[in-house]
Amino acid sequence: MKNIVRLVAWGLLSAPLLLSSCDIEGDDNELEGPVPQSSFTFQVNPVEFPTVVTFTSTSQDGFLYQWNFGDNAIASGNTVQHTYPRTGAYQVELVTAGRGGTGISTKQAVTIPDACGNTTFSKLVDCAGSGTRVWAFANTPGAIVRESANGTVLSSSTILPACQLDDQFSFSNGFTLNYESAGETFRNGACGTSRNNSGSFSFRPNGGNPQIVLKGKGAFIGLPDSVVNKTYDILEATDTRLRVRGTNPDGTRTVVTLSIYDSTAPIKLLLTGGSSRTWKLDNVIDAPITVGTEANPLQYFAGVLSGQLPACQSDDEYTFSATNSLTYDAKAETFSANGFSCQAPQSGTSPFVFGPSSGAGLAQLTLSRAAAFIGTTDASPTERVYRILSIDNQKMTLRAGSGQNGGTVFTIKMVVK
Repeated sequence: MKNIVRLVAWGLLSAPLLLSSCDIEGDDNELEGPVPQSSFTFQVNPVEFPTVVTFTSTSQDGFLYQWNFGDNAIASGNTVQHTYPRTGAYQVELVTAGRGGTGISTKQAVTIPDACGNTTFSKLVDCAGSGTRVWAFANTPGAIVRESANGTVLSSSTILPACQLDDQFSFSNGFTLNYESAGETFRNGACGTSRNNSGSFSFRPNGGNPQIVLKGKGAFIGLPDSVVNKTYDILEATDTRLRVRGTNPDGTRTVVTLSIYDSTAPIKLLLTGGSSRTWKLDNVIDAPITVGTEANPLQYFAGVLSGQLPACQSDDEYTFSATNSLTYDAKAETFSANGFSCQAPQSGTSPFVFGPSSGAGLAQLTLSRAAAFIGTTDASPTERVYRILSIDNQKMTLRAGSGQNGGTVFTIKMVVK
């Protein structure tokens, strides 16, 4: 039986392709064969996100198949798979071409579940917030634990180097993972070349521990070790804490504990040495203390020459602890701005709040005790805010005072004892 060709506008089913695949009789563009009856079945993968759906044509009398997946994507083939990264209901349609023309299937609704309905995934990517959560190594002992296959602890980290603490792992609800080293990546026992990487991942809810499976070359979580199949068990996921475990090729396992990324963590590590570190005024350089404004830090006092700080001030020791405590040891006396003379010691301990800088600086600390100070007693007496302008393992420059509204600031240079 002869049927008039119903040309399809889609690329794979265009008139030239269709006509070249059939026997044409005369010049009336008529083809031999029945009109295809287009239909299909589909199967949604329920065990992994993003959701993969397998579509299979059940059409009759066809030999070319084109799929419209309802999300502006198309594909061809008798059996195809399509990945839906977003939840929703999608109207899917199949066009089948045969010797007798083309047939269009009835649209079927394919419903994609929402990964954010899983609590672990929601915490991993911050579904309740921005949809992206940035994780970093926890700045605590035990952030990296190596264990045997049966869970026996083989080693546990104490203090992580700064090149690890500034690493960032950004997970999004679009199933992307971005790793940013901020300069260097720790590998083989030392800080080395950056291994910045962007890629994707899949999430498996599972019946036990949910899993993250990384896609693409060079991807990793925590350590750039070779994890088998790039698969990580999620042992814990909250709004502030993430613990993942990967199995290594030798059968051992690595457990990494991450926390919400804090850009100030490497700064605090330098300040405290990971536990406690003692600092003194740097009396071997000129102008260890200057007074001015944010715009002109030397405006009111340009500082003394090297070695000219009063002895009762240059011997002061300031010990910062990782538990957010400052201990001031005045030795015999404290140089007081009240009379600018050596007076009774004002030694003492004060808690401090550590966090991002409210003005210029890498981070800042705010002393909680009313009479507490750093460097000089008249530095920021009401605010007790000290911004860290620069710091390394030996030297640090602080700026006392917020500098707001043209206020007075003290710039204080210190050195590790």
